[in-house]
Amino acid sequence: MCGRFTLFVKPDDLKERYNLEEIPFELIPRYNIAPAQNIAAIINDKDKNRIGQLKWGLIPSWSKDEKTAYKMINAKAETIREKPSFKNLFIRKRCIIPVDGFYEWKRIDNDKQPMRIIMKDEGIFSLAGLYDTWINPDGARINTCTIITTKPNTLMGDIHDRMPVILKREDESLWLNRSVQDGDLLETLLLPYDENQMKAYPVSKMVGNVKNDLPECIAEI
Repeated sequence: MCGRFTLFVKPDDLKERYNLEEIPFELIPRYNIAPAQNIAAIINDKDKNRIGQLKWGLIPSWSKDEKTAYKMINAKAETIREKPSFKNLFIRKRCIIPVDGFYEWKRIDNDKQPMRIIMKDEGIFSLAGLYDTWINPDGARINTCTIITTKPNTLMGDIHDRMPVILKREDESLWLNRSVQDGDLLETLLLPYDENQMKAYPVSKMVGNVKNDLPECIAEI
C-alpha cells in the first residue's frame, strides 16, 4: 500500500515541473503526509494543468456516508477496472499526486523499520491517482482521491508487497488527458517503476505518528 509520503518542494519548482500557472493555496513543506489530510493533486482542464487540494481517502459520489474514505486510500491496479468505486473514475477522473518521497515499513524479525523511498536524483515524481466529488448531507462538496498501487519492483519487493504507481514523466500528459478513455491503453501505465532510478533508506520511527511532521522525519538513520 501507500500510506505516507512527503512533499517539501519550493512552489516555483512545482509550478515549473508541472507547467502550472498558479498554486491557489499555501504550499507548505510536508514531511509526513497521512490519509484523511488534504493533499496537493493535479488535473488537466481545457489543455491546462491545474493544482488543488483533495482529501486523501476516496468517497465515491454515490456513497451514503464518509465511512468508505479510510478504506479507500489506495486502489489496486489489478482490479481497478472491476471495482464499482474505481472503474468509472479510471476512465473519467484521473489525477497526479506530486511527491518527493514516500514511506513504507519493512518487517525485520518481529519489528518494523520505516523506510523512505525516493528517486536517485531526489527530484519530484508523480503518483497516479483517481478523484471524485461527494456531497455531504449538508450540501457541502468534498473532493477526495485515492492513490493507485501495483506489484513491487525489485527494490520495493524487499520492503513491501505493494508500491504506488509512479508515472513515467513522458506518460503524465496521457494520464491527465481527459479525452483519453481507452482503458487498455491507460492500464499499460500502471506498472512497477524502474528500480534503477530509485533508492531507499531507513528513517526514524517517529514517522509512525502523524503528529510528527518535521524535517527530522526524512533524516537517514
